[in-house]
Amino acid sequence: MDKKLRFDFAVTQKIITRIGSIDAFKGKWQATEKQENRYLSELRKIATIQSIGSSTRIEGATLTNEEVETLIRNLKIDNLESRDEQEVIGYFEVLEAILENFDHIELTEGNILNLHNLLLKFSAKDQSHKGSYKQLPNQVVATYPGGSQRILFNTTAPYLVKKEMADLVAWTNKGFNEGLIHPLILIGAFIYEFLSIHPFQDGNGRLSRLLTTLLLLRQDYDFVQYVSFENEIERRKKTYYRALMEAQQKRNTEAEIIDAWMLFFLDCMEALIVKLESKYEQYKAKGPYLNERQKKIIGFLKENEPLKIGDLAGFLGSESRSTLKNDLLYLNKEGVIDKLGRGKGTIYVMQPKEEEE
Repeated sequence: MDKKLRFDFAVTQKIITRIGSIDAFKGKWQATEKQENRYLSELRKIATIQSIGSSTRIEGATLTNEEVETLIRNLKIDNLESRDEQEVIGYFEVLEAILENFDHIELTEGNILNLHNLLLKFSAKDQSHKGSYKQLPNQVVATYPGGSQRILFNTTAPYLVKKEMADLVAWTNKGFNEGLIHPLILIGAFIYEFLSIHPFQDGNGRLSRLLTTLLLLRQDYDFVQYVSFENEIERRKKTYYRALMEAQQKRNTEAEIIDAWMLFFLDCMEALIVKLESKYEQYKAKGPYLNERQKKIIGFLKENEPLKIGDLAGFLGSESRSTLKNDLLYLNKEGVIDKLGRGKGTIYVMQPKEEEE
């Protein structure tokens, strides 16, 4: 793998600049994430739907993001009739497993196989090979109008997959542990090589994007869960394949250097940052995120201010005083309401709006 990272001076400078920009945002975001978890839960929901929709559409599925959201909301595992639905739910389950448990999912062959098994769990036509390396060759071909095809490059032969995957996982983990190669370069290189090996009969593209998220999260690039990497790939689909093919067509030669792919990968990371900053500012401009209970509290307060927590408990009798206190603390912190007095004499009022000049 090291030979594929022999970048020239100009490319190296671009990579250093982009990594510096990404890592600067990473540090800034970690501070933001600790403070603003209510906005982030909404951003994560949106990003999850976009990721599922985009990644499955890249491979030929047709469901829109709205259809994906409806399918997940009304999920009935026993009633997944179409292949698109089966692939969407498989992707959803793997992505959720990664987002919730990435700290415990190490980069091992066993975990890669398990994630592939879960990815194709509901796919009727893939039951015979899910969770197992390929047994048949799967060349990457281009199909042209009229039906003619051309082989773009030969992926790893089935009998070599086990060794090449073991070598790739070992090289990547060694790089993470030694710290001599930047994690973003290691992740970009891992994904390139994974796609070049094409270790599974089907699902390689989808799993590569899920593994990208897993590895980024494990290296503390937490912001990727709030903006869809898959959506960016879908938007740049032609460039994505072109960047891969530039090196893959020279596979197993001295000329196989992944500079175009690495720059593309880092470009996508920078684009995600721009998107996330914009979306985050839009959410903040709308004011603090309020759940349904908090919206009811605001409505009641507007009609009955000033009020005490006892008044609110009478209005929302099913909620505990502890929950209501936390809501009031949050609304006060966010500048929506004012807290006056102390102890049992505490009352709450709406915060007066600033007068326009």
